[in-house]
Amino acid sequence: MPRADEIQPKVDRHRGVPAHERIFYSDSRAFGRFGMRVFSPTVMETPHRHGHVEANFATGATLHYDVEGERIAVPAGHLFLFWAGIPHQLVGVEPTGPGAPRLTNLYLPVDGFLLMAHIGQLQIGLLGGGMALLDAGLCPEEIVERWYADYRSGDFERTEILRMELNAVLRRALLGGIDWRRPSAADAGEGRVLSSSNIRHAVEMLRFILEHLDRPIGNADVAAVTGLHQNYAMSIFSRTMRVPMKRFMLRMRMLRARALLLESTDPVAAVAEASGYTSLSQFHAAFKTAYGMSPAALRARYAAMELR
Repeated sequence: MPRADEIQPKVDRHRGVPAHERIFYSDSRAFGRFGMRVFSPTVMETPHRHGHVEANFATGATLHYDVEGERIAVPAGHLFLFWAGIPHQLVGVEPTGPGAPRLTNLYLPVDGFLLMAHIGQLQIGLLGGGMALLDAGLCPEEIVERWYADYRSGDFERTEILRMELNAVLRRALLGGIDWRRPSAADAGEGRVLSSSNIRHAVEMLRFILEHLDRPIGNADVAAVTGLHQNYAMSIFSRTMRVPMKRFMLRMRMLRARALLLESTDPVAAVAEASGYTSLSQFHAAFKTAYGMSPAALRARYAAMELR
């Protein structure tokens, strides 16, 4: 569960440090909307987290990340993907050429990522905490530049083509073009074997959870989408994600609630309802356990930080 000391102040974007990105959040569906940006990377003062699968592409520098105490090096010219719901911090920018370092960030809402076809192993791998570096030949710089131009065009058709091309790149990567810089908790090991059907069922359950966070769903509701017995479905989920279903749903609800509190002026009761709670007292108790303070206190703290 996130601790109170994980709630970080907004960092000055003019210093090149990625700030809490308001424009990439939405109060509908799971955790936000699709977005892209290009900027000059600078080390971050503190870790941050948000509800997207993030795809980064650096030029002119090797980037060094700290992820829960583990250092990850990301060379230039490779698409690098991870689930940004895990606290992460850019701690080093090591120039590798004469040009100024540049970083393209591509933000995929988790629910949208889960709706991509035929990439089940990658979906589970990233949501299990893995960090994937794609082969440079799969996604060269000119493709990333074209995607950014498509995104900036505001044209619906070009954006849809961008999504389809990204899906195709990820499908091709699964043929053998992934270097897991951080292993996933969902990796087969320790006597566990994840069959393709297990992965499919786990993705079905993940997708259902993220699309119904505003409803008080339970294990039986989630298991029903697989057509399997509830106990068996829960076993598949726990073995795949290495976290019980109840804990995963609570984590997702708290991430959503925190985003809504910081990015909207909706009353706390409305935030609770949008996060799947019918009891305001239960919401308050869960939120205080997760973040060490009440929803109103977190919102007030964030507002005070913005004024500084």
